[in-house]
Amino acid sequence: MSATAVRLKARGGEQAEHWQQRVDLAAAFRLAAEYGWHEAVANHFSLAVSDDGKQFLINPRWRHFSRMRASELLLCNADDRSTLDRPGAPDPSAWSIHGALHRLVPHARCVLHLHPKYGTTLAALADPSIPPLEQNCARFYRRVAIDLGYGGLANNADEGVRIAEAIGPHRRMMLGNHGVLVVAPTVAEAFDDLYYLERAARTVVLAYSTGRPLNVMPHELAEHTAKAWENYPPYSNAHFAEMKQILDAKDASYAT
Repeated sequence: MSATAVRLKARGGEQAEHWQQRVDLAAAFRLAAEYGWHEAVANHFSLAVSDDGKQFLINPRWRHFSRMRASELLLCNADDRSTLDRPGAPDPSAWSIHGALHRLVPHARCVLHLHPKYGTTLAALADPSIPPLEQNCARFYRRVAIDLGYGGLANNADEGVRIAEAIGPHRRMMLGNHGVLVVAPTVAEAFDDLYYLERAARTVVLAYSTGRPLNVMPHELAEHTAKAWENYPPYSNAHFAEMKQILDAKDASYAT
């Protein structure tokens, strides 16, 4: 445990109470920067820390992903409409999207929203779906919400509510003309989903770029493969733990 974490725990308060959640979410920001998924000071990650999901951590306004620290994450209440009037408020689009998801979608505990290269390329197509071309693609077979109702920058409450309604029971969503979004019970599961979603999108974009016929799996095989992924939950925890170890070896400041 870092010296900063020890001081926070000794002092008590909200940061100490949610310290591991803060560390995990900060790690996700740093890893997104490592992979080049981020857009500098744009895009947002959040994590619910209350039983009802309405108290959540989110990145401070316009902080670069590569500099995120656990102690700097904001604690917000999805029901508090005055949040944007306060000093140090989150970005308006972050509040619009993440506030609505944490308020309206119970299974959205961790919410990762990005505009990564390949996922966003797919989102720019008339059909942004992910055909089951190989096993990473098949992970998402019939398991991704498709949102084609983009209403412009999400700097108003209506767009956030629309996105929250569009995701329905799904954990992943292709946001047409926008980017991608994943929700999951934990940071580890959300990060693992995002990692494979971007890899699947890369495969699809590269396959399309050849101009040759696609070898799409039949329904039965794609569904069988997707279900096999769903029976692999410990994998996501191991994946994320290993990535934090790699971060620690390079720069452990995310955990301060």
